[in-house]
Amino acid sequence: MSTDATALAPKAGLRVGRIIAVMLFAVVVYAGFAIVSGIEKIRVGLGHFQWWTFAAAFALAFGNYVARFFKWQFYLARLEIRNVGVVDSFLTFLSGFVLTISPGKVGEVFKSLVLFETHAVPVAKSAPIVVAERVTDLIGVIVLIVVGSLGFRGGLLPAGVGTALVGTLLAIIASRRASFAVIGFVSRLPGPFRKVGPKLEEAYASLTVLVAPKNLVWPTILSIVAWALECFALAVILHGFGARVPIPLSVFFYATSTLVGAVIPVPGGIGITETALREQMMTMGHVDEPTSTAAMMLVRFATLWFAVAVGFVAFGVMRRRWPQLFRG
Repeated sequence: MSTDATALAPKAGLRVGRIIAVMLFAVVVYAGFAIVSGIEKIRVGLGHFQWWTFAAAFALAFGNYVARFFKWQFYLARLEIRNVGVVDSFLTFLSGFVLTISPGKVGEVFKSLVLFETHAVPVAKSAPIVVAERVTDLIGVIVLIVVGSLGFRGGLLPAGVGTALVGTLLAIIASRRASFAVIGFVSRLPGPFRKVGPKLEEAYASLTVLVAPKNLVWPTILSIVAWALECFALAVILHGFGARVPIPLSVFFYATSTLVGAVIPVPGGIGITETALREQMMTMGHVDEPTSTAAMMLVRFATLWFAVAVGFVAFGVMRRRWPQLFRG
């Protein structure tokens, strides 16, 4: 393993203790929501819940992973990383979900470490894929917010703001000077951001290939499809409770809470995403508090925690296929 990879492995590798700590924190957060809303009311609501919709939510979440995998494959091809088989590539992609609960999902750079260990792909070459994924995911989520906001009165304002954000982001991507200005700004931020900036500059050659306008269209479409599937997961779960919330509103609720949870540097957006999601269902969707709380918990289990579980399984399979993985 190279010096850089050796230094990164302990940080981006499997920090089981930290992951367990975050899970325990999540349990406390969800318990707080349940207590505030009334455990007995939630239990009664679940008694009338159509559980097939929960299974459907898991299927939709996995559809999100498949769509994003196609995007991962697209980026590998653009960077001419062609020595990775489809099975290993899929498992590598899914293994990144182990660190889904890292702030902003930056822990998904773990995929680059797996590629280095298994196929000797330099970390600096593949790591920009994570940045490109986040850029297209951000565009995709904002597009869904715009689409969802058209489903209710007064939605023109968030639609306009969302459109302006997408336009600004695309302008920055298209401008080398603007991109370096953003990288310089990130480098001056405190904490871990100070180390990220120089790494972005080092990897800019690969990054410029991935975020070139011609390479943004297909990944962005895949991002829109992927995150729409998870938005539909919320809509399906609400249907399971008999809550009559229009699909555009469900899309808006899930997309905005996802964006808020991603922007604020809290592991997995825990507490932030849940609060935003529940409050929107209550105030804008007119869903009662116990149902909103239960729906929020179920959709987060079907998306966030399912992703972590899938990541652990995929990484376990990778360890069987590559016994030397992170053992040396």
